[in-house]
Amino acid sequence: MKLLIMCEGPNEKKIMEILLANGCLKFSEDDLLGLTIYHARQIRTSAQVRTELNIYPGKVKVIRIGDKQSDILRIPSEYKSKIQSVEKYCTKPELEMLLIIAEGMESDFAKVKSKVSPKSYAKTHISFHGRKYDNSTEFYEEYFEGRPELLMKCIRIYRKINGAHEKDEHYLEELLK
Repeated sequence: MKLLIMCEGPNEKKIMEILLANGCLKFSEDDLLGLTIYHARQIRTSAQVRTELNIYPGKVKVIRIGDKQSDILRIPSEYKSKIQSVEKYCTKPELEMLLIIAEGMESDFAKVKSKVSPKSYAKTHISFHGRKYDNSTEFYEEYFEGRPELLMKCIRIYRKINGAHEKDEHYLEELLK
């Protein structure tokens, strides 16, 4: 069985690619459908995902990663027998929480979180190598790519401070070795 990793956005995809490239996940590239992670919310809207599903003859487990997990994955009828299960791994409230944790700003953010989103807080308070946070994939790549151990640490801390997700949602930490 192969894993189909579908990320809500390019930043989630970049985080997962960093973890995968550094051997931080419970699975390897060889376990992935098409040997890659996809930026895709739905199967029907991703030609790349559909092509890989058409080529691969076996069963597939879908892992969806993102902060907005309210949209339901619609499985096209031609893939219903192929897709064994779907799991959601949630990064809510937002992926920027990993940067806030990495900078040791959790307690400062906690004081304003009822008025300020993690994204807005990060844009105002976080910079790396003289560059202010700008919600770009490049920023995440520059920030975490050479420091996968920091990324893993932040993911683990995030789970401790975040509390419970919905019963059908998982944490990224559960995918780490």
